[in-house]
Parts: sequence; structure tokens; C-alpha cells
Amino acid sequence: MKPFSLLAVAAHLVLLGSGVAFAQSVSVPLDVSILAINDFHGNLEPPTGGIRIRDPNDSAKQVAVPAGGSEAMATLVKQLKGANRNSIFVAAGDLIGASPLLSALFHDEPTVESLSLMGLEASAVGNHEFDEGKDELLRMQNGGCHPKDGCRGPHPFKGAGYQYLAASTVETATGKTILPAYSVKEFEGIPVAFIGLTLKATPSIVMPSGVAGLTFQDEAETVNALVPELRAKGIEAIVVLIHEGGFPTGDYNECPGISGPIVEIVKKIDRAVDLVISGHTHRAYNCRIDDRLVTSGDKFGTLVTSISLKIDRATRDVVVSKADNVIVRTDMYARDPEQTALLQDYQKLVAPLANRVVGVLAASLSKVDTPTGETPLGDVIADTQLAATSTERDGKAVIAFMNPGGIRTDLLKKEGGKVTYAELFAVQPFSNALVTMDLSGTQIKALLEQQWTDQSKPRILQVSKGFTYTWDNARSVGDRVLADSITLNGRPVAMDMTYRVTVNSFLADGGDGFSGLKQGENLQYGPSDMDAFSAYFAGNSPIAPGPLDRIKRLN
Repeated sequence: MKPFSLLAVAAHLVLLGSGVAFAQSVSVPLDVSILAINDFHGNLEPPTGGIRIRDPNDSAKQVAVPAGGSEAMATLVKQLKGANRNSIFVAAGDLIGASPLLSALFHDEPTVESLSLMGLEASAVGNHEFDEGKDELLRMQNGGCHPKDGCRGPHPFKGAGYQYLAASTVETATGKTILPAYSVKEFEGIPVAFIGLTLKATPSIVMPSGVAGLTFQDEAETVNALVPELRAKGIEAIVVLIHEGGFPTGDYNECPGISGPIVEIVKKIDRAVDLVISGHTHRAYNCRIDDRLVTSGDKFGTLVTSISLKIDRATRDVVVSKADNVIVRTDMYARDPEQTALLQDYQKLVAPLANRVVGVLAASLSKVDTPTGETPLGDVIADTQLAATSTERDGKAVIAFMNPGGIRTDLLKKEGGKVTYAELFAVQPFSNALVTMDLSGTQIKALLEQQWTDQSKPRILQVSKGFTYTWDNARSVGDRVLADSITLNGRPVAMDMTYRVTVNSFLADGGDGFSGLKQGENLQYGPSDMDAFSAYFAGNSPIAPGPLDRIKRLN
């Protein structure tokens, strides 16, 4: 027997203790925090109306909560990231495009700078990232001056500090994605992959010229093809950032009755995917679809989705996931000083144009559709476009149609009803040209039927004064509009007659699925929709909502 040794006993106890500690470190899951946004659309300042949520005092009603803006969002993101050193800030697309004047006047450079300053690390590309085409998206990533407008900002544009991801967007000529398909971040040595992609239907909802030469592949098939590659690299924790979404029936942090494209996409995605962060539909939800967490954070920066993952250190896979949609309340979160300084630099440059008063409102104009699909603001916009193109010189238009997706926000009456250029621009931020064309009565009827054909939800075109029709919800898609109900100034629209019709250039190019407009003949290009909008306010103020009697619905 060897002599007793206190040193040996001590050494044995140290080894035993370290083994216990090692076992405990392996058995305790890794906590990872993912912060997510979607559909920011350059809303650096809090959007009009904030976010609407269920009234806590009356579940049958909703209340508006002031929310959003980069200053409050940056503060919230810092707080949430500070609670867990294993954190990442990501997005599900449409960070830019359809933006208010403060961002749009500088081709969204301020938004890219703001989110980079906030610590955003990765984002899916959305359909609006293609508003100015592939080359402009790549400029957003890499920096440099705009090819036509040059450098307008207060400092050189360096490009995004985050990585855009485009797993399903492929250059037809090369067969390669235009941007990386995914990015990987390690947390305490455990890798987590983020696959980013936009919706397959992108070509039908953007200017076709902006996506020429690109193919948008099936969302689920794209993800599933990448899973073996990621697993071969030892990656088991997989997150999908997808610019496609759904339509829930509940409040901002629940998920009753969700429908829409995201449901079927998630069901088709490989079970190796642990979490899906979605967007596009401008809705907020916190869901379990096919037993997987699926989230979306409303729009315009009103929410940050705070997601908690627990990852098994041995298998390196996600074992628990949960989420909380946190409202970016402007009355709760202080303004981040770095964001304030950035905004002020741009606000000084944009102020002379933004603050110019262009007209007066007698009452607020809402973009919220009625059961017929008609909206007060949509009526006014269609009227502005008809007014701008109705003279013999300007196109001789007798009808104007406006796509509802091009109307981005309500126009609210403020300060004695005065309306500024910036407020009008927030409603119609695309600066599309107006196009007047010949369409027959038969083509107009077919165009109206496309409001339900191959649409994820009905897209009811807003129509100008004097044009009326009735649609029947009980009739089949493709035959919902009653032909004998289509009238112009009280007279039936004859199927064999030709009419001059005005739309914006996005619609004229077949955007939003209205391919019938590509059949138009004798095209005449007119002013921009914004020029028409502001001119109408200048010449017809005060502007009031109309009677909403242009579109009628049965059943």
C-alpha cells in the first residue's frame, strides 16, 4: 500500500470537481437571443398612427399606440441585446423601398446607415429591395454614389454594415445567387445558420424591368436544398428569414386562424429548420405552425420580435423556442443619441421640400378598405390621376385606376388641416409616372376580374369619379364583376368601345398581377403620381372624403 498523500487527494478532488463542472456546462442549454424586424420601409421617424392593438379595456375595439422610429428602436434593441451576450439582430426584408421622404429622397441611404448603426447583422431581401433594380440593391450592400443622382447625403455612403441574403434569387445567365444564400454566426462555439430569401412571386409585384434576368425560385425547395450543405458543416440550428407571410385574426402577439402563403411554405420546409421569421404582409403574429415557431413584427418599425432559443450543447440543435413581439413605444424608450444625430444630418437637407404646405384637408382620408374594397384615400388618388391626364394635351383620360398596395399610409388631418409635401409623399412614395392608354370595354372587364385572380388576397383597384361597377362575392373567380353594372358617367361601358385609361407605370408594366394592362395601346406618359397628387391638393383644397359609392358589392 502506498503511503497516504494529502497532495494526491487534493489533486483527485480538483479533477473530480472539474469533471462535474464540465458535465454541468454540457448539460445546461445555450441561451441565444434573436431580435428581428421586417418591413421597416425607411420609417426613420415614427409612422403616422403607430400600431393598432386590441383595447385592453374592451376586446371588441382597437386602440392606436404611438410607436416606431429608429431612435426608440435603437434604444430597445440595445436593451434587449444587453440582457444576453449571445444575441443577434436580423430582419426579414423590405427594410427599404416605399419609404417616407426623409429616406427616399436619398435613395434609402439613411435607412441603411441607421440599421447598420443599430447593429443589424443579416437580412433577407424583400420585394421592395428590388424597386430600383438589382444593381441598386448591390449598391445598398456595397456603397457608392447613386449612378444618376450622385452623392446627395451629408457624408459618403459606405453601404450596409449588415449582409443581405438572397438564397432564392438567381441570375438566369450564371445560375448563381446575386447575394449569399445564408450567413452563420457562432455563439460560444455553436453555429447558427440564417437562410434569407424573398417570395417566389416577386416578379409579379415589382416593376418587371427591375428584376429582368433574375429567377425567383420556390421558397421551400430553396431552403430544403441548403439543409444538407449546412448539416455537412456541422450546423444543426437553422433559422429562415423569409419575406413572405400570413394573415392572422388575432392581436399582435398571438396567432389564431392564420392563413396565407406562409402556412403552406412552413409545412413544406425540412424539419431541420427550427425557426421561421417572416414578413411581407405587414401583420404581427407569434405562431406555431407545423409545431415550429413562426413570427412577424408588423411594419414600419413598430415592433421588435424578441426570440429566445435554447440550444443543446451536445447536439447543437434548438430544443426550446419562444417569442415576444415588443412594441417600440415612443413614450417608453428614450431617443438614441447616435440615431438622433444621423437623422438630424438628413433632416436639415430635406426640410425645405418636406415642410412645404401643398394643400388643406377638411377631414382625414383613410386607406382602410370597406367591404366593397373602396377607400376614401383611394378615391382621391384616382381622382388626382384622372385630373392630371384628362385634357387633350395630357392624354384625354376618362377613367383612372390606382393599385391599393401603392397607397402606403393614411392621410390624417393635423394643425388646421394643412398638408405638407412630406405627408403626401408618405402616402405615395414610389414616384411612378402616369401612363394613359387605350383599353376596350372587354379589356376593362377582364382587368377588374384580375382583382381576385392569382392574388394572395383581393386587390381592389381604386377608381376615379364617374366610374362604377358591382361585384358579387358569391360568383366564381374570373366572373365576379357584373358586366351590365360597369358604367361611366351614368352610361354603360360598351364592351366593343375604346376608352382612355390612366394608371401608374408600375401597373402599366403589369405590376400586382394586373397583366391585362400590358395590352393597352397608344400609350402616353405623363407627370409623376406625386406631381399629380400635390397639384390636385393645390388646386382643389380643402379635400374631403367622398361618399364611397363607386364600387358596390353583393353577398
